[in-house]
Amino acid sequence: MSENYIKSPTVVDLIIRWNIFIFILWYVLILINPVFMEKNFLLSWTAVTEGRVWTLLTSVFSHNLFFHLFINMYFFYGFGKVLEGLLGRKRFLKLYLVSGLCGSFGHCLVSFFLLNQPDLMALGASGAIAGVIVFFGLMFPREKVYFLGLIPLSAMWAIFIFIIFELRGLFAQAQGSMAPIGYGAHLGGALGGFFYYLNYRSIFKVFSER
Repeated sequence: MSENYIKSPTVVDLIIRWNIFIFILWYVLILINPVFMEKNFLLSWTAVTEGRVWTLLTSVFSHNLFFHLFINMYFFYGFGKVLEGLLGRKRFLKLYLVSGLCGSFGHCLVSFFLLNQPDLMALGASGAIAGVIVFFGLMFPREKVYFLGLIPLSAMWAIFIFIIFELRGLFAQAQGSMAPIGYGAHLGGALGGFFYYLNYRSIFKVFSER
């Protein structure tokens, strides 16, 4: 191998860099043109119906709080590295984007139809990461993971508990809770990861039979 060989960054690395870049943009452009960030990197039912459909995707790479960014990227890195090695770059990127878009649609539908708050804004990679984690759990159901970073559980049990928590939180929001958590996005992303898994397993079986 040539000494001048430079290893290209993984998809996981590139996604993390984009999330960090947009996080920095929030603190740079908020002083110059705050409306630009709000219109282009915040998601809501109203934003989409007004024509800003790109926010379904741009919001998936957007964070304006360091803790939110750090937690999301920490979990994404751990699960993402394993899955990118398994799926390859293109399929892993599709998993992330499909889960992220499903999370965005989940937030929009929940905020409009369930919470009656079409202007409720959201941002963050949580929906995409929920899909990545669900896909991991379905691929490696007996693998030990640390739920909330503390409690050792099999991946399948961790997914089950996660979904229960999210459904409980969503029910509480529907009853009037003001918790600033995007349960609709999390559940939408998880559903995206689940369907991507079904599609992947179907493709895998077709190739294995040849």
